Amino acid sequence: MLASPMLVLASGSPRRRRMLQELGVSFDQRAVDVDETPLPEESADDLVRRLAAKKATTASPTESEIALAADTVVVIKGRILGKPESQLDARAMLLALSGETHTVLSGVAVLSSQMAAPEVQVVQTLVDIDAMSPDTIERYVATGEPMDKAGAYAIQGLGSVFVRAIQGSYSNVVGLPLSVTRTLLLRHGVEIPALPDLNHA
Repeated sequence: MLASPMLVLASGSPRRRRMLQELGVSFDQRAVDVDETPLPEESADDLVRRLAAKKATTASPTESEIALAADTVVVIKGRILGKPESQLDARAMLLALSGETHTVLSGVAVLSSQMAAPEVQVVQTLVDIDAMSPDTIERYVATGEPMDKAGAYAIQGLGSVFVRAIQGSYSNVVGLPLSVTRTLLLRHGVEIPALPDLNHA
């Protein structure tokens, strides 16, 4: 029986690290630096696919490794929201989300040295946000939580109080859709000891 490949998480995100740890997967974390600027006329779906694949490729997995990468964006009325560049930017994002339903898109990619190109899947979740007053937005931005989150809020943190409902994967909104991640890892030989292989139960 072939040994399970060593998993490399191509991300510096502490949230993605914790989510993988909860699955009981053994992995190394390898932060990668890629330009996340959307290309002209690039759709949100194409953007997260491209960036997830680029992050996996940048991790440069060796013969015994398989890289896992993800990219998450928020889309509201056709506008793509990444991480805010400033408090002013965070306020504008939250104002745009206030009282509206938006889409969270994540691209998840895996790549081994034996693969010609990364395998990428995209997951979509709809999130309904309560109306927020300017004072509420100001106080939330002052906590610092929005500053490294796509769309300037954290559903797993204080931002959860603004979420009326979601349709789809909760873990996708956090930043790593675990169902798709599990499927991709099992397909490429990575063991997940915290869960049985439900595909063969």
